[in-house]
Amino acid sequence: MSSLSPLSQLLEAALFAANRPVTVDELEELDPDAGGADVRTALDQLREHYDFDGHAVEIVELAGGYQILTRPAFAAAVERAQAMQRQPRLSAATLETLATIAYRQPVGRAEIEEIRGVNSGGVLRTLQERGLIEVVGRGESLGRPLLYGTTALFLETLGLNDLADLPRSEELTIALQPHRVVADTGDDTALASVEEG
Repeated sequence: MSSLSPLSQLLEAALFAANRPVTVDELEELDPDAGGADVRTALDQLREHYDFDGHAVEIVELAGGYQILTRPAFAAAVERAQAMQRQPRLSAATLETLATIAYRQPVGRAEIEEIRGVNSGGVLRTLQERGLIEVVGRGESLGRPLLYGTTALFLETLGLNDLADLPRSEELTIALQPHRVVADTGDDTALASVEEG
């Protein structure tokens, strides 16, 4: 394969140095002579270079930008090799609150607490400290409560490019239903629930 263009090399250096997805607009600022189409062409050339030469990394479109990431096949080995201290996992209460915000945003604390049935002040603080949610406005109701929404870090953490990539609620409902199989009774309509042990 031919060598990379100077713009592709510049973008590679910028993406390699970045610790978050970088937008096309930000990449355009690196070269005053490059427009959005030039940047996208250079990104495509870089992606093809990584694919063609079998690199262990790839260019991924993520959270509205682009980032160089390890290919999934090497993720487990890299994870084992990392000596960095990890943040503690999110608790069930924190995950419930995060899911509520993701699907209902913008949403206020009162609505979150109504859905969950418990006080969510501490959980909201934790999510804000982790950078997964942020205040996105104020409600119109009495007291003009703060409204919360998810951040780009939320999308990055879940490996999503956009909120539209979240599973639809109907898909979640189906995924959480007990497994059902057709019983072999000669009656095509007979269904038997399979209970998990």
